[in-house]
Amino acid sequence: MAAFDILIADDHPLFRSALHQALSQGLAGEVNLVEAASIAELEACLAQKSDWDLVLLDLNMPGAYGFSGLVLLRGQYPQIPVVMISAQEEAAVVARAHEFGASGFIPKSSALPVLQEAVRAVLDGDVWWPPQLQEGAALSAEARAASEGLASLTPQQFRVLAMVCDGLLNKQIAYELNVSEATIKAHVTAIFRKLNVRTRTQAALLLQQMESVPAS
Repeated sequence: MAAFDILIADDHPLFRSALHQALSQGLAGEVNLVEAASIAELEACLAQKSDWDLVLLDLNMPGAYGFSGLVLLRGQYPQIPVVMISAQEEAAVVARAHEFGASGFIPKSSALPVLQEAVRAVLDGDVWWPPQLQEGAALSAEARAASEGLASLTPQQFRVLAMVCDGLLNKQIAYELNVSEATIKAHVTAIFRKLNVRTRTQAALLLQQMESVPAS
């Protein structure tokens, strides 16, 4: 049986370790597991290799705003199945993962056999969703538009957008990314065009549409 290449993206070392052990023991055949602790590490892994069989993605990762990590992955690497893993298990969260293009959602409270069953299903080309999905609310038009705009960004544009939303000025972003300020200005212009916004505040608000649960 061919080996499966699985990327585990979670910022909690203990949970990554537990997941690593569960999948090593629970999947028939050989499995290659690589871990990433942030969106930056995840992007580095994807830049080196784009034919992963599965990405297991934590909802709240350093470098991402809620579902923005999922949206970025679906936009840049649509061929790779992504399963969300989260301690936030509300129906609305599960429904948003479904709407934003995930192949499944595994609550962190899941028993080991459930976790293994879910991963096996997606590796077999299926999807896996917990019962909560049936109760979820539909995605708003604003969130859908935000998702489409974010999916069109390149990884570098996404990094710039995250820094804009953190309140950094163009020259600070240029310093952090080791590029010229003119390059950052060009990125910001392209980001605003793709997101159909005019100001940094509007861009930040749009990224916040990706937060896990819509405000009631």
